[in-house]
Amino acid sequence: MHAFQYHRPASTKDALALGKQKSEGRYLAGGQSLVQAMKLRLSSPSDLIDLGTIRDLTGIKASGNAVEIAAMTRHAEVAASADVKRAIPSLAAMANLIGDRQVRHLGTLGGSLANNDPAADYPAAVLALNATVITDRRKIPADQFFKGLYETALEPGELITAVSFQAPKRGNYQKFRNPASRFALVGVYVADFGSGNVRVGVSGAGPCGFRQTEMEKALSAKFAPEAVASIKVKPDGLNNDLHASPEYRAHLITVMCKRAVEQALK
Repeated sequence: MHAFQYHRPASTKDALALGKQKSEGRYLAGGQSLVQAMKLRLSSPSDLIDLGTIRDLTGIKASGNAVEIAAMTRHAEVAASADVKRAIPSLAAMANLIGDRQVRHLGTLGGSLANNDPAADYPAAVLALNATVITDRRKIPADQFFKGLYETALEPGELITAVSFQAPKRGNYQKFRNPASRFALVGVYVADFGSGNVRVGVSGAGPCGFRQTEMEKALSAKFAPEAVASIKVKPDGLNNDLHASPEYRAHLITVMCKRAVEQALK
């Protein structure tokens, strides 16, 4: 690990000011990815701006048909939240599938999205639940946020402050887990908003999260497992690594989507 300066701002305002001053600095959320990259010298920020004690970056608010979750809210807090369980139970259940107990108690929503690991779970939820990523500068619709491998629409120094999720009529998330890391080889989140409006978000299969529009169309016409069972996803552009081939991931998208619909109907 290379040497760096550590900062612990007391407010979002102070953190943003430091972000502007330290052009080679990085915001530190839960540290589940950044610290490991620093240990391997894959990342070498000049400064770490720790967001861990900033109170206005934590918390969950449910109002109307939306749930707003502050960026530094831990995965375990989302999983345990009564508001989330009531408004979007499938989101609480998804949060409880992230990593292991240690990761869930340290990892944060904002940190996960800003890092945009291709195998993370939250991108599928953000896309399926038609979420809005709120930053210190603007509001970014889910469909415009994920750009590529570890790449997002965030500009240098821009800070995620919260994410607003739309509550569906019903939904479910299913993933095929790497048995060691518990990352998603493929994760599929299905959300039915009623009136033929279905969104399907996919994690783990490609360089970043994406929507499966063919399945959305089929499920909008008929929300049933058999509507997607015969859909064959093309493997072009899907991830290829020691864990799974593009063809296998393509097959898993259909399998996980079918399972998610089955569970959503229960």
